[in-house]
Amino acid sequence: MSALFQPLQAGALLLPNRILMAPLTRCRAEDGHIPGELMAIHYAQRASAGLLIAEATMAIEGNSAFWHEPGIHNAAQVAGWKKVTDTVHKAGGRIFLQIWHGGRACHPLLNNGAQPVAPSALPIRNDEVHTPEGKKPYVTPRELRDDELPAIVAGFRHAAENAKAAGFDGVEVHGANGYLLDEFLRDGSNTRSGPYGGPVENRARLLLEVLDAVTDVWGGDRVGLRLSPLNSFNDMADSDPVGLITWLATRLNDYKLAYLHLMRGDFFGLQKGDVLTPARQHYKGVLIGNMGYTPAEAANAIESGQLDAVAFGTAFLANPDLPARIKAGAQLNSPNPDTFYSPGAEGYTDYPFMH
Repeated sequence: MSALFQPLQAGALLLPNRILMAPLTRCRAEDGHIPGELMAIHYAQRASAGLLIAEATMAIEGNSAFWHEPGIHNAAQVAGWKKVTDTVHKAGGRIFLQIWHGGRACHPLLNNGAQPVAPSALPIRNDEVHTPEGKKPYVTPRELRDDELPAIVAGFRHAAENAKAAGFDGVEVHGANGYLLDEFLRDGSNTRSGPYGGPVENRARLLLEVLDAVTDVWGGDRVGLRLSPLNSFNDMADSDPVGLITWLATRLNDYKLAYLHLMRGDFFGLQKGDVLTPARQHYKGVLIGNMGYTPAEAANAIESGQLDAVAFGTAFLANPDLPARIKAGAQLNSPNPDTFYSPGAEGYTDYPFMH
């Protein structure tokens, strides 16, 4: 397992190990999408990660896709996050904020009746969203006009500035899992014409404009990007995921990012393919893998040069001291899916540390 415990220079940050905590939506924010004390405890407990990547956080007001997820678009939210980052830094950790727009995964019941927006008027099918009135089907989104997109880019820039004010060490742009930026990237959800539709360079335009804005605030060396070209979660598909990641991996070299965070597969196993090999071949920076890695497989992937680090999701959720457990060869706690999105400390801050 020694490969997991080599330090890693990821942009401006020197990470003490290569066991990263993946962003995990936990719906534990207080009213007003404000991070509270419980969230500070949760992240600080996991500060031994090489890097903590905090959960998907609303960059722009009125785009909630979960009940009780955090935001970073107003002063109260910045103050809440400041308590989180202070607590994590006191515990010796490093933390990036994942900034995000829910796109068509948003719901009117979560956003004062507002219709969600997307690249094209195509709803998420065969799934339901958690709302204050129980689970509801997704609604058909409104197709964004080209002249509305600069305001979205500006919203991400403002979120990046707020993340800086909140004391984060950097930000991760959420370009994955069927939310707005990913909806533009993939041709299964983006059927528009014009400068933001059609060929891959047009579909990637909004993501690249967001990266321009965010790296302008932070410098590329404190910005990461998460992509999931194969993941069918949120009713997503692309006709050529390998071509998509190959194009993006090459183009992203221009940004000198802290890292590229790549989800290697599909939650539902519907879409298959190898996106890691072309990403490694064409991307010159730090490559982080994610999705179902065991510690042994992660160590092998780093040892062989396929990846530079691995982000763990549910393993970190259930094991606040995951690096220490891996190092000791200790048994891991099992995560309880029933408490992934429920309120309160249970299944959030009460997983035991190793004795």
